[in-house]
Amino acid sequence: MAEKPTPTKEFSRLVGPGAAKALVTLGITDQRGLLFHFPRRYLKRGEYTTLSELRVGENVTVAAEVVDFSSRRARSGTMTLVDVTVSDGRTRLPMRFFARHQGTVHGLAHALTVGTSAIFSGEVENFNGTIQLKHPEFEPFDTGDVLDDLRAAHEAERPVPVYPATAKVSSLLIRRAMRMVVDPLHDGEVNDPVPPEIVERRGMLDATQAMRMIHRPHAEADYRRAQHRFRYTEAFLLQTALARRRADIAAYEATPRPPRPGALLDALDTQLPFALTGGQLEVAAEISADLAAPSPMQRLLQGEVGSGKTVVALRAMMQVIDAGGQAALLAPTEVLAQQHARSIRNLLGPLGEAGMLGGAADGTRVALLTGSLSAAQRRQALADAASGAAGIVIGTHSLLNEKVQFADLALTVIDEQHRFGVEQRDALRAKGRTVPHQLYMTATPIPRSVAMTFFGDVEVSTLREVPAGRSPITTHLVPVDKPKWVARTWQLVAEAVERGERAYVVAPRITANGGDDGADLLDAPDDKRPLATVEEVAELLEAEPVLSGIAVGVMHGRLPSDEKDAVMAAFSTGRTPVLVTTTVIEVGVDVPEASVMVVMDADRFGLSQLHQLRGRVGRGSAPGTCLLVTGAAEDTPALQRLKVLTETTDGFVLAEKDLEQRREGDVLGAAQSGRGNSLKLLRVFTDRGVIEEAREDARRLIAEDPNLVHHPDLLVAITQLVDPDHEEFLDRA
Repeated sequence: MAEKPTPTKEFSRLVGPGAAKALVTLGITDQRGLLFHFPRRYLKRGEYTTLSELRVGENVTVAAEVVDFSSRRARSGTMTLVDVTVSDGRTRLPMRFFARHQGTVHGLAHALTVGTSAIFSGEVENFNGTIQLKHPEFEPFDTGDVLDDLRAAHEAERPVPVYPATAKVSSLLIRRAMRMVVDPLHDGEVNDPVPPEIVERRGMLDATQAMRMIHRPHAEADYRRAQHRFRYTEAFLLQTALARRRADIAAYEATPRPPRPGALLDALDTQLPFALTGGQLEVAAEISADLAAPSPMQRLLQGEVGSGKTVVALRAMMQVIDAGGQAALLAPTEVLAQQHARSIRNLLGPLGEAGMLGGAADGTRVALLTGSLSAAQRRQALADAASGAAGIVIGTHSLLNEKVQFADLALTVIDEQHRFGVEQRDALRAKGRTVPHQLYMTATPIPRSVAMTFFGDVEVSTLREVPAGRSPITTHLVPVDKPKWVARTWQLVAEAVERGERAYVVAPRITANGGDDGADLLDAPDDKRPLATVEEVAELLEAEPVLSGIAVGVMHGRLPSDEKDAVMAAFSTGRTPVLVTTTVIEVGVDVPEASVMVVMDADRFGLSQLHQLRGRVGRGSAPGTCLLVTGAAEDTPALQRLKVLTETTDGFVLAEKDLEQRREGDVLGAAQSGRGNSLKLLRVFTDRGVIEEAREDARRLIAEDPNLVHHPDLLVAITQLVDPDHEEFLDRA
């Protein structure tokens, strides 16, 4: 059992034992932890709205004194209503807070006693004809008479920091403790991992100056400069870690795999039933040059839905096979691995059937290695990989098993690489005689700012152009509270089936008890409706009169592998032309006859995931239709987000919107172990310029000092940021 954290003796002495004990609940046990607990926003005392000027719908900040406080249980019995009345000396304003726990009620009563002066921020509402603030944020003033305070010019100009807080640890307590830690700081006391020459060249504050200004600003310009400095520091640490990893890999020797004229790659190009796009040819040339180099390729191939990433990756595989090596393709799910195997075998034809009847004499083989193979199939796949008979080995995590050996692994292709941790990718790389070249693929378009942050250690190639012949996809919203629209949705599904086409119906859950096959579901705090499930939707469709006589299949990640194969085969051939499924079909699944995609509870999915889902239709000659069924209310952010999908099919535009609305989560390469967001101030979407500057500086520094021998503070800092549980970064020094 882990020991409960306790504050250090020095920290308790500095801020007081009571405050120190309270701050532990926020994970703060020492001065450094408190200093890096940055304000989430600032209030300006000179920008208050007077109570007589409030307008319904406005977000306002007011300064006032508490003149009444009362609480009572709500009729539902599940929460307590706390009513507070404030006044600025002329006008009174009611406020209401909602508390689920008595501790919250006691905290409010303690903080908002009658006579307390405070800043209140929130949206003005009209409740039964009375203007009020509902559950506003508030900050009690340090001094006794706030209104006198406001008349003082120096107080009116000084911003008030507002800290992330809890009911038990107020922002006021944090601010008072912060003063005890910040005011005694001496110049140069705050350790700065950014080398002084970079600080000077960029004209930034030093770390101690920035710490004073972010917590005790005299003006807005102070905390703006300090925030920029700490954003740069976060970006620089991250980019240094990535640049170091990039340099580590580049230092290894790889076997060059140059193209060989007249061999399998040329034969593949000759038999392809379509012409490569200009973008495919350009990216293929970049990859070909990387493969011919003596250092390992590290490249990310991203592309729009249907842009032809698979054929580009296959050409790279054929180039290394022509040069005597093998290629391994690692996919996150069996469905995707099987789809890749089918697609690649179809593209290769006889070239991928060496040793079989009708196979090309100088061809190769494609082996599929997944956890559900029979013992005999597994033995054969392992033998083909180990002997080199299989030039291409496709699989899931099974490829990482120590029993899987290769004759000469020259190229690893990691599909949907964000589903794999650094350790898993490195485990596959370790199976080569020399360090193999590595190609990452993702079907989720990545904004440039994210690419720089997630993938600072790789080169990025982008496919934007969709091959000719792809049918257009139209997207429509279907409100659940309009029965005629919902009925028309199922009518469209029936009409598609009648034309010989197929339809997907996606539900966010497998059963009412849970299971979402990895769907990246969004919270909907104001919507208590249960999410649609595969089981319920399948029953609904089987009972729908307009779909009478139409077979409905069910697909999700809990099905055994042979059942998944049977379900997909029945869907592909049209025996069950309607497939109710989870997001397991999000990427890779290719059924040209599929023309309709219905997504239930669409407002609970992110934009990028919805874009991937609709990319499953319109892959043949029939135009695609995507119907987003939603219970989101009009004028809510959820509905506005969905409307973006009806306006554009550009995945890169959608990825930017998704990032803007949902923020970036944890962007650290090693963070796929489950930690939360490691970034405090840096925002990938808005701080692109800072990230670019930091990357430039980090790469220059690592080129001069690859092991950070001359920058020990920086080495320790990136170790703590990226991998606090291991000594991998330090060991390499």
